[in-house]
Amino acid sequence: MTADLKGKKVLVIGSGLSGVGSVNLLNKVGALPVVLEENTKVTEEDIRNKLHEEDRENTKIIVGTISDEDLADIVLTVPSPAVPLDAPTVMRIKDKNIPIWSEIELAFNFAKGKMVAITGTNGKTTTTTLVGEIMKAHFGKAYVVGNIGVSYAESALEMDESSVTVGEISSFQLEAVDNFHANVSAILNITPDHLNRHHTMECYAQMKENITHNQTQDDTCVLNYDNEYTRDFGGRCPAKVVFFSTKEKLTDGFYLDNEDIYMATAGNAMKIMNIHDMNLVGMCNVENVMAAIAMSLAMDVPLATILSVIRTFKAVEHRIEFVATKRGVDYYNDSKGTNPDAAIQGVRAMCKPTILIGGGYDKGNEYDEWIESFGDTIKLLVLIGQTKEKIAECCDKHGFTNYVFKETYEEALEFCTESANQGDAVLLSPACASWDMFPNYETRGKRFKDYVNKLSD
Repeated sequence: MTADLKGKKVLVIGSGLSGVGSVNLLNKVGALPVVLEENTKVTEEDIRNKLHEEDRENTKIIVGTISDEDLADIVLTVPSPAVPLDAPTVMRIKDKNIPIWSEIELAFNFAKGKMVAITGTNGKTTTTTLVGEIMKAHFGKAYVVGNIGVSYAESALEMDESSVTVGEISSFQLEAVDNFHANVSAILNITPDHLNRHHTMECYAQMKENITHNQTQDDTCVLNYDNEYTRDFGGRCPAKVVFFSTKEKLTDGFYLDNEDIYMATAGNAMKIMNIHDMNLVGMCNVENVMAAIAMSLAMDVPLATILSVIRTFKAVEHRIEFVATKRGVDYYNDSKGTNPDAAIQGVRAMCKPTILIGGGYDKGNEYDEWIESFGDTIKLLVLIGQTKEKIAECCDKHGFTNYVFKETYEEALEFCTESANQGDAVLLSPACASWDMFPNYETRGKRFKDYVNKLSD
């Protein structure tokens, strides 16, 4: 298809990061991009200003609904990850037999070099960033792209045969892949999330498994042995499987024994490192590090280089990120804890009495396991957002009654500061998306950090 795009109209649905990147790539290869923005609250001028300056005059923009006449000349559609493939417009496009590619599929068809692709419900950003740093240390240049906030499409044409691309790939981005092929892939875990989009766990898991699309036994897939879904997938994965585990001593793969990470081959185990040799905290990050080691070795990076990067690597922003100690209280920003399983890892990383900020946009998740993880660590839960009543009902069911409602984010932050005693921690780890109050989890986390940093010592 790529050879046929020159002079052809390609529909890009959505004007966010991936849409802007797709338009940029399409213009560079001589295609005729058409941007459809169905949000009628924005204007054509707003959208044009989002585009790269060189793309503004070469791109047709439609706000609202696209006509059948405009669809008639479209040869390919690239929807934003936020656009469900069962949305009415996409169903119209399917009915007309117009091919649909995600942004990562579009980019892959023009990119060169090797691809390391990482997905999972939790841990993607930390693992992707760490693997990216390891690849840069060994290969000299690597591209870190995808759901991490960097458009794959924008960088695709810069890549050559010696390039290494590390991609954080979401389930939404994996819904429409065709030629996409990772040399090394990883599914870190699969737990309930985005069920308002995928409807069933089976469908959600299948989208995650798409990261192995086109892989063979010449390729590698790193999987979490402790997760029911990924362990089961290991038996039918088309690539060579490498497992990691924090709970089982594996005869092949990577595992944790007490506080040491081991690599086992045919029953012979070799100690790799002690978990206190890294700056990251929490068992979730032990899993992330093991996955990163496995992927990097599969890319033929020397172990010494891998460990050197791990020892100096610091937490990704918004993921169990230590912000500051103010008046004897430690503040942690885990705004990327956007589902219960991710937020459980935030709770487990705390080692002192903790006031927890939770709640937000309702993605259809259940909160039982999250609340059960509180144990003696969470002394107070401050609830905000769309899900606060739903979470409170679940708290009552599990006998946790020390929660309060706050109407605004600012009220919640102030209440935490007033309620915290010296020696406590305050943790923002909402177990929910941010979209009911903020445009994204980054904005939510930055507001938290700004508030904490303005507190007097």
